[in-house]
Amino acid sequence: MTAPGIAADRLLPADPATRGVARRLYETVRRAPIISPHGHVDAGVLVRDEPFADPAALFISTDHYVTRILHSHGVPLDALGVGDSPADPRSVWRLLCEHWPRFLGTTVRYWLECELGEVFGVHETFDASSSDRVYDRVAELLADPAYRPRALFERFGIEVLATTDDPADDLAAHHQLAQDPTWRGRVLPTFRADRYMDPAAPGWRAAVNELARRADVDCSTYAGLLDALRARRAAFAAAGGTATDSGVVDAGCEPLPAHEAERIHRAGLEGTVTAAEGAAARRNLLYRLAEMSCEDGLVMQLHAGVLRNTHRPTFARFGPDTGHDLPDATSFTRALSPVLQDFGTDPGLHLVLFTVDESTFSREIAPLAGFYPAVYAGAPWWFLDSPAAIERYRRTVTEGAGFFKTSGFVDDTRAFCSIPARHDMARRLDAGYLADLVVRHVLDEEAAAGVIARLVDDVPRQTFRLGGARGR
Repeated sequence: MTAPGIAADRLLPADPATRGVARRLYETVRRAPIISPHGHVDAGVLVRDEPFADPAALFISTDHYVTRILHSHGVPLDALGVGDSPADPRSVWRLLCEHWPRFLGTTVRYWLECELGEVFGVHETFDASSSDRVYDRVAELLADPAYRPRALFERFGIEVLATTDDPADDLAAHHQLAQDPTWRGRVLPTFRADRYMDPAAPGWRAAVNELARRADVDCSTYAGLLDALRARRAAFAAAGGTATDSGVVDAGCEPLPAHEAERIHRAGLEGTVTAAEGAAARRNLLYRLAEMSCEDGLVMQLHAGVLRNTHRPTFARFGPDTGHDLPDATSFTRALSPVLQDFGTDPGLHLVLFTVDESTFSREIAPLAGFYPAVYAGAPWWFLDSPAAIERYRRTVTEGAGFFKTSGFVDDTRAFCSIPARHDMARRLDAGYLADLVVRHVLDEEAAAGVIARLVDDVPRQTFRLGGARGR
């Protein structure tokens, strides 16, 4: 039985006339190189180039998109091999197959069907009777050199892959790839300083000490912390990085006087800082990171409005990124006012705004991107990286800001084999959106073809300062 997720016209418009235009537009970009400016694949995977361990580790245990759905239907995370939980991979795979109907209608099912069908040639419906057979087929292929990370990277047509890295990371994997004469890909580190922003957060003091060692800068003062962050930003840029990323609960960015920031920093080191002081320090540092972006030109990505690690027992047992980070209502216009007033027209700043609260697309993000040269509307990510939400994003953001103040698609994934499935999904949806404009005589087909080509190439290159774009 052919898996429904790999139908030739998947996600294209139902109307025959519109679908025909969409097919033609999609074909113009179907094989275009993948520019992935934001993601979470470990660069070390490509350095080591070892076979993936097993099908369950590749598709299930390390992908919180998958495990959270299974968990919501009563499957314990330890039975799925999450974190350090010992679990038989074949048993984990069987749990996915047995619960496969639970994934009906979800984007996760769509991605998995595309990955297994197009990358591994699996074209049968999952259930208990097919579990072992499919597992064995995928495991057999994973032992083939053609399914090692580097071979897949080339097969997927990935031209640029950005990782997400702590400022204290030595970036050894990135340096090894850059110096490897057999490696032709481009893998860029992205500077993410979340651990250093809130002195009231658990682990902040240890993180600052680690940063001080890596940067070789004394961080016993607030000024020292800023110097260390600047030094590491320069190291990331020297390793090819073009962007930073900040994941914060809100977009507040009120600057503090230096003496007050210094006082809170000292309280953090002494263990006497309050939660309110920690929040003030976080908002101040977000402002300072924008200031640094104006100085060094690193693109500033801002992912706001996520409540991290909401289920404390799960966090205590399995750690972060295990499916219980949840969306919160988000605001940008008022919250970002200090940064926008001071840097919103600064040519050094590219500020890419991401949200999990889609009400902000039309209410705030599109209007901000439609005025401020520094602001770009980030693609729908997490919870919104679904076909319906991506279509809503296109309709609301394009009307207010146009196509070329958006970020281009970001896959935001740790699941390496899902990268082409996710980018292909976005290309199909953009083809459908543009086809609708063509049949309604808003654009002609030639203009639409030009737009979709730029959405997969020029737009992400220019937004993330990756070089090589043809220009707007």
